[in-house]
Amino acid sequence: MTQQTDRPATGARDPGPIPARRRFAALRRRLPHSTFGRHALAVLLALVAVVLVLELTSPFRNSQFATMSYYAIAAAGLTVLTGLNGQISLGHGALMAVGAYTTGLLLGPEADAGSGLPLPLVMLVAAAVTALVGAVVGAAAARLHGPYLAGATLALAVAVPGLAIYFDHWLGGEQGLRIASPEVPAWFADAVYFLSANETPTAKYLAYVGWGTLLVVLLLLANLMAGRVGRVWRAVRDDEVAAELAGIRLGQVRVLAFVVSAACAGLAGAVLGVVVRLAAPSGFTIVLSLGLLTAVVVGGLGSLTGALLGSALLVFLPPAVTNFGTAAGLDGTQAAQLAPFVYGVVLVLVMLLAPSGAVGVAKKLARRRTG
Repeated sequence: MTQQTDRPATGARDPGPIPARRRFAALRRRLPHSTFGRHALAVLLALVAVVLVLELTSPFRNSQFATMSYYAIAAAGLTVLTGLNGQISLGHGALMAVGAYTTGLLLGPEADAGSGLPLPLVMLVAAAVTALVGAVVGAAAARLHGPYLAGATLALAVAVPGLAIYFDHWLGGEQGLRIASPEVPAWFADAVYFLSANETPTAKYLAYVGWGTLLVVLLLLANLMAGRVGRVWRAVRDDEVAAELAGIRLGQVRVLAFVVSAACAGLAGAVLGVVVRLAAPSGFTIVLSLGLLTAVVVGGLGSLTGALLGSALLVFLPPAVTNFGTAAGLDGTQAAQLAPFVYGVVLVLVMLLAPSGAVGVAKKLARRRTG
């Protein structure tokens, strides 16, 4: 009597585990074929994640996420300008001020809350006004390069907050312009309660407004960067002479990048205004512009995901470092001074060890794993 075995037939081979590259390729084949479809699917998944996070976190965290949203909107616009088109801007804080003051003028003071224009319309007007300012600045700076362009935008960052002091009758001077806090729409509160059985305080609603605006901006910018306009921007960044020989008008391309980036900064300023409820010169100093540029560099130049990561670092790292310093025995002043020091150390380490930013490091690790 012979004993049967489970050995495979002669010549048959055990395929073994499927390589990671084949699994990734099979997953990509199931995704939508169009670029817009893939980006829309990613934004939809991100929206689900945003709803879960905002409904499961405290009001304080909701406020932090609202802050992160306007930083990320401005950083995404700066990614287009600096990371994709190669123009260095130190004036995005001033462009955010244009959006914030426009929002304040349209919504009115807090005493008149609820009597102004609808918030979406106000934000669109703020973006349009800031885009117009960006077109003027971009046209003036179209022929400048490198440190000259940085110096011109630095002058913008210094000059614009001073206008609020000069026109103090309309813009509030040093005290700033108070901005009405938008009321939570009843339909929105009912929808959130239906999905999560949670109430919707103002802090959570503003976080939803900020992140909803951010996701729309990311969707539009991602499709713009993946299309012909994005390819032209990269061509100008990589080799201006070759781009000009190919028939690309460098001045128009630079102005368009500045306009798109300025519109994003205006939207970010509008969100900042309604979140902080104030537009004041002290909130739009050169420190804000440098912080946005730092977020783009740390996250990864030319990457919208990098803009998100850099904005998260900009918002969540300083409080974490301050709390760590307080727990280590430092007083409040010393702990607060420790935060910018650590942020500067992180920036230097990223520039030395990972010039491509956090996203670049993640891509290298992914290639090694799938290779």
